[in-house]
Amino acid sequence: MAQSGVAFGTSGARGPVVAMTDAVCFAYAAGFLQHMASLGEFSPGMQVALAGDLRPSTPRILAACAAAIEAQGGVPLFCGYVPSPALALHAFSLKIPSLMVTGSHIPDDRNGIKFNRVAGEVLKPDELGMKAQQVDMRTGDFDEAGALRQPKPLPEAVDVTRAYIQRYVDFFGANSLSGMRVGVYQHSAVGRDILVTLCEALGGEVKVLGRSATFIPVDTEAVRPEDVALARQWAAEHKLDAILSTDGDSDRPLIADEHGEWLRGDVLGVLCAHYLGAQCVATPVSSNTALEKSGWFAHTARTRIGSPYVIEAMETALQQGRPGVCGYEANGGFLLMSPMQVHGRELAPLPTRDAVLPMLAVLASARAKACTVSALLGALPARFTCSDRIQNFPTALSQERLASLQAGSGAEQRQAFEQAFGAVSGTVTGLDATDGLRATFANEEVIHLRPSGNAPELRCYTEAPTAARAAQINAAALEVLAAWRQP
Repeated sequence: MAQSGVAFGTSGARGPVVAMTDAVCFAYAAGFLQHMASLGEFSPGMQVALAGDLRPSTPRILAACAAAIEAQGGVPLFCGYVPSPALALHAFSLKIPSLMVTGSHIPDDRNGIKFNRVAGEVLKPDELGMKAQQVDMRTGDFDEAGALRQPKPLPEAVDVTRAYIQRYVDFFGANSLSGMRVGVYQHSAVGRDILVTLCEALGGEVKVLGRSATFIPVDTEAVRPEDVALARQWAAEHKLDAILSTDGDSDRPLIADEHGEWLRGDVLGVLCAHYLGAQCVATPVSSNTALEKSGWFAHTARTRIGSPYVIEAMETALQQGRPGVCGYEANGGFLLMSPMQVHGRELAPLPTRDAVLPMLAVLASARAKACTVSALLGALPARFTCSDRIQNFPTALSQERLASLQAGSGAEQRQAFEQAFGAVSGTVTGLDATDGLRATFANEEVIHLRPSGNAPELRCYTEAPTAARAAQINAAALEVLAAWRQP
């Protein structure tokens, strides 16, 4: 890991494609299975499910992972190029380990591998267990550049999408989107065709938009300006009720209202949890505070950023006997820990990030209430978030700068943050170091700084009473952060 520069981030192992050689990917997959064996969740002869997204490097990495599965005595079960939650649903049903080759939303010069245990995602203790493994690299199988000398073709893919689609058709009902005209922005998302099939199966009329033969890195927390413009254009041109899309591996949702305005993922999570009748909701500290201010939920929990932390909080809630447990991330990925019932139909748990559920929940809710998607937002407290990032910002530099703001007493820390950002939002009243550094100001505005766990980026999350003000704060804060790169 130290030699390659490929390390665990917020969601699996990530790194530059040039660093993710066959040998490195083989080692990660082998270490994963050895750790699973130590937990009694893998043994020789057992199937291991694997799938991937549409990045150019994904097939090669899948072949390296399949070679590692065979070297450990396992049987590769190739599930094709499908959404991460579709792979997880299938593997969980079979009670077998699984892995997904994807870099999610980041550019295609980088990639990654996400790992699942037999009943859920690997958590942070599992990553430590994987790191501790001594792996036999079978060095004769690799050339000097770390490439497999004789890579095998992947097995024929099994169909895992049918059950994934049926899960939501059964829960929402065949007419739940009847009368709605929905655009599906396909770009290069691996679940792009599944979204079309689902919307049509639920009675909606679908307009396919923006399909791309090359990979487009769509980040649901930092939507590209060109995608903002496209959504507005498409909504007006095609008279759409909503536009749906996802990130690369289709576990993070992106939905726009009838005006083509993209909804924030954390607002989408609140609306989905409310539709499901959830009672206990876990979400990272970076998510919109409308969750608590809505008063809709009996219990909420704030965590570090990353699905493993949300899952840990949901598991704790279950252990405490709390009913109706779910969670979501600021990127909109929704995790279901408890079975939920709506209109007499039950939805089984799926404790991994999913993009489909929150988007369909919002559409079904709007249709049931005979209102627009934008009108649903009016039921929420006036809290708006914005996020963006500075790319190519070394993680070590981010950590160094944030550490300088956390030196000394609480009063000294607030003073240091205020000195840097007081011209943007005024007086600092509180700091939260749960993940990165999140400052609350006297006017209830929020500036939250955090190094990305997936790439050399410094992220900035802001919150304010209006969308325009949240965006204004974010832009001003990014100007301050850009100066941090200067010596």
